[in-house]
Amino acid sequence: MDFKQLKSKTWFKIVSNKFVFVGLIFAVWMLFFDANSWLNHRELNQDKKELLKNKAYYLQEIENDKKILENLKDSIEIEKFARQQYYMKRPNEEIFIIEYADSLEN
Repeated sequence: MDFKQLKSKTWFKIVSNKFVFVGLIFAVWMLFFDANSWLNHRELNQDKKELLKNKAYYLQEIENDKKILENLKDSIEIEKFARQQYYMKRPNEEIFIIEYADSLEN
């Protein structure tokens, strides 16, 4: 196939048009090489989804902590919390912590 036959093809006429050629170069540049490229946007969207999941988790943790704080307004509950979480004890008191094999985390 020589050059004259190639020039007569319609797809060659479209691709060889300088406006189409510049447009294709521009599209490739914007999709892959620009600072605001499609690849960057995809990565930022993934980060956004992860941050939204973290936000939901921390909001749930805040709600749980608010419930715990509400329970700790009672002095008996404060003592119970201190004994369970921080292994505090009264003066002249012995504490023995018994851990069963099936309750230990691996």
